[in-house]
Amino acid sequence: MKILVCISKTPDTTSRIAFKDNNTKFDESGIQWIINPYDEWYSLVRAIELKEKDSSVIIHLITVGTVDTEPIIRKALALGGDEAIRVNADSSDSYYIATQIAEIARQGNYDLIFTGKETIDYNGAVIGALVAELVDLPYVSLATKFEVEGTTATITREIEGGEEVNQVQLPMVVSVQKGVAEQRIPNMRGIMAARSKPLKVVEPVSAETLTSCINFELPPAKAGVKLVAADNVAELVRLLHEEAKAI
Repeated sequence: MKILVCISKTPDTTSRIAFKDNNTKFDESGIQWIINPYDEWYSLVRAIELKEKDSSVIIHLITVGTVDTEPIIRKALALGGDEAIRVNADSSDSYYIATQIAEIARQGNYDLIFTGKETIDYNGAVIGALVAELVDLPYVSLATKFEVEGTTATITREIEGGEEVNQVQLPMVVSVQKGVAEQRIPNMRGIMAARSKPLKVVEPVSAETLTSCINFELPPAKAGVKLVAADNVAELVRLLHEEAKAI
């Protein structure tokens, strides 16, 4: 089985977010970049678990980004990817990115394409569905369990009030979330091996850009905490009526 795992670069969750140029651009100064957690902790690790069960499984990684994405791709290789592909393009448009991934997917004849449920920067959650449409493959989203037997995948996903179980014939595209696998940390052997693993750089294919960011806005600052004496019920009621509604 041949698996393609989609990887994206996102700011560390502890990064201080700021914007520049009149709030039209993300300020990258001082930002620590990481693999998008849904891509790393769940989709990549689940692919690695499948390879551990069947040594014939091949794991390819793909990212759409410039040269500054290569450190995170090397980390993904250290975790257990066999080789990586970087499409040399810089875009935040989901359709453009999905088109690049779909082109690689068609060329590679993959049995399974994994994505995280979303990225933690733009939270679009559409790449998996777009790729599936572009390559004309079945798609299941938000998987919490994923098993393969032969050419049949069994996918469990959460629905309102319960779970839904799907069986799909490979090849297919699936987006995964918490529950499908557990986070791993690269070991020294993996880090050393990643240095010599192939990282192929390809130029992007022509594709439309359907969206653009006009401006960014930070959420309003949190208001300070107001303490009310235990015996001042009237003041508590007033605050709940007049101020709590606006929060």
